[in-house]
Amino acid sequence: MDKKLMKYCGSLQQMVYARPIVYKEGRAEHMNAIEAKCGDIFFHSAADKALDITDFSYKGMNMTFLAKPGLEGRNQYDTNGEEALRSIMGGLFFTCGLENICAPCTVDGKDYPMHGRMRTTPAEHVCTDVITEGETCKLVISGEMREAELFGENMVLRRRIESVLGENSITVTDEIENQAFRPEPLMLLYHCNVGYPFLNENCELYVPSKKVVGREEFSEKHVERWNKLETPIDNECEYVFIHDMQSDDKLDTMVLVANHELDIGLTIEFNQKNLPYFMEWKSMASGDYVLGLEPSNSSVYGKLHHIENNTVHYLEPFEKETNVLKFSVIEGKDKIDAAIEKINAIKA
Repeated sequence: MDKKLMKYCGSLQQMVYARPIVYKEGRAEHMNAIEAKCGDIFFHSAADKALDITDFSYKGMNMTFLAKPGLEGRNQYDTNGEEALRSIMGGLFFTCGLENICAPCTVDGKDYPMHGRMRTTPAEHVCTDVITEGETCKLVISGEMREAELFGENMVLRRRIESVLGENSITVTDEIENQAFRPEPLMLLYHCNVGYPFLNENCELYVPSKKVVGREEFSEKHVERWNKLETPIDNECEYVFIHDMQSDDKLDTMVLVANHELDIGLTIEFNQKNLPYFMEWKSMASGDYVLGLEPSNSSVYGKLHHIENNTVHYLEPFEKETNVLKFSVIEGKDKIDAAIEKINAIKA
């Protein structure tokens, strides 16, 4: 692979690289990140924020959502109740958990911030590399995050991000371990965020769901259009839809957002063994125009819901769980039709 590419490239970094950077201005000042290119895809992984992928583009076209406050590092809004709305950036995904997802709450006098603390946890032991193995050249980013408290939890998330040159995809492998000497709750949601210019009124969402319901009455009124994207609407409220999602006999499943004008799609593949819930966040509001796709191990109704229903998921001392999510760009009507057919086969 190296020899073939180097006939055309003075440096392989023309095609693939991962390099550490530090931002120098605004809310993002001093934030450490990794800038990565692998063929036609380009993205940043925030080393100071759980290695979450803050942006993602294909052939120069942005495909993800960035919230109005813009790119930002850790700040006073990170874990302060609903003020967390001022620190949520979006990106290809951000990690919600590990003690709470969704709305902030208080349990036995202890506060749990909106979408949890992991999304603002800096990574340790961060490594970047480009590896050539036979005919395969791949980019690798890895590190680990610890969510811990004196006399409290001690949870470790080990993350590995890989991208193979020529495949136009990113594979995220997460291992979560409870290093405390007591069972610990594990709440985890991958908040994946699709945005303009890839996302527009020419897009359609495909999910292998048996049933879709609205989180509340307002969303339920719009449930018939859960899979359609509209032109931005001034001051429109958000909708949240809960999917009864299906998978194959190995519990593998996938979703697709397809832009039928551009003939470009984004797929997300994952396994439902540890991520049995799937929620859709659809905001068609002007300036807040985003489609959120959310594989999760917990309900959108949050921590209090699970406590009340005695359905909190726990990890035993030193128990581990692993999740793998694959994000792929597909281009061309034939490939999009094949992905739709694959999703329909899961539904059958």
